[in-house]
Amino acid sequence: MNVDEADVAVSEIAAAIGVPARARMLYCLLDDRARTATELAVIADVSPPTASVHLKRLERCRLVKALPRGRHRYYRLAGPEVATALEALSVLTAGSLDTFVPSTPDRLRSARTCYDHIAGSLGVGLCKAFEWRGWLQGPAKDKAYHLTDDGRRGFEALGVDVDAAMSRRRRFAFACLDWSERRAHLGGALGAAVLDLALDRGWVRRDLDSRILEVTEKGHRALRERVGLALR
Repeated sequence: MNVDEADVAVSEIAAAIGVPARARMLYCLLDDRARTATELAVIADVSPPTASVHLKRLERCRLVKALPRGRHRYYRLAGPEVATALEALSVLTAGSLDTFVPSTPDRLRSARTCYDHIAGSLGVGLCKAFEWRGWLQGPAKDKAYHLTDDGRRGFEALGVDVDAAMSRRRRFAFACLDWSERRAHLGGALGAAVLDLALDRGWVRRDLDSRILEVTEKGHRALRERVGLALR
């Protein structure tokens, strides 16, 4: 792709995101849950036919993908790179890092999903704990983290299948700038594996209607004893 083609592609994607109704649909899908066009129409406050037009535009720009299930089509973000771009745009909306004062609702700021990994103060705290324990080194200039030998042993002791995470066709571990904390949380396949583990072990619970995660009493104990992260 040459420079002119890249400019056109970027402008098309920006225009697709730039309509408030479509932006609401995309940010709703940041919790990695699939939703029907009817559900997204309600979220975007538009009619179902209008929602279908918006979704076709988002599909054409490869921002969402449709999953046919019987008589219904479910929509979700096209991939983690779309979530990363949306999170980056959220960072820009709050202004300069130097003057940043968080105004995010407490529960959303505390712990939430960022597509398929943990964000908010919980995600940032976990990422720092992994660095302090020497499990992760970096991030490098490309924001990638290096998994150390101690890190492999540590994550596997927690219950993370490191080899399975490495085999996924996506970035393994990188620093994802958190829009509410303005520090990095852990993204990539390793970050997704940590969220899956926390949900499977009952350390966190998903909110039914939002991206919010609730840390359970079991989770507080496990994070304190096994990672050295005290949340309260």
